[in-house]
Amino acid sequence: MESRSADVEIASKTEAIVARLKPLEGPLLPILHDIQAEFGYVPQAALPVIANGLNLSRAEVHGVVSFYHDYREAPAGRHVIKMCRAEACQSMGGDELADRLLGLLGLDWHGTNAKRSVTIEPVYCLGLCACAPAAMVDGEVIGRLDAKMVDQLAKAVQA
Repeated sequence: MESRSADVEIASKTEAIVARLKPLEGPLLPILHDIQAEFGYVPQAALPVIANGLNLSRAEVHGVVSFYHDYREAPAGRHVIKMCRAEACQSMGGDELADRLLGLLGLDWHGTNAKRSVTIEPVYCLGLCACAPAAMVDGEVIGRLDAKMVDQLAKAVQA
């Protein structure tokens, strides 16, 4: 029963967001951004409401949510780490550092630990190519990552 009331609340808040942003040209992305800002992710219960409000199919809305890596289909952890996977970071040892961090956290890409303290996501350029390898932690960019920094980061986000 609790899930049903949560879905009703999600639908109600989603309807308000859709109504407010529907007049925009190309409103789907702004609607999805506001929904994620409201809930911390894009709940499945919001998809049919968006589709109905914009006269789209649920598949079209789902396709957009799943295409863009910034939209989450589940709540993120307290800390969000985005590791750059682009060529400049790879060429400077980013793959090894990413593997090290994944191992220290015991997670795979897009994973959130059981305590919900950290989520790790791949991104494909943070614009710090000259400072590669790079990451973003809770919205703050970090360049010139090394093994020691990765170890410290893993400890800090799991505390």
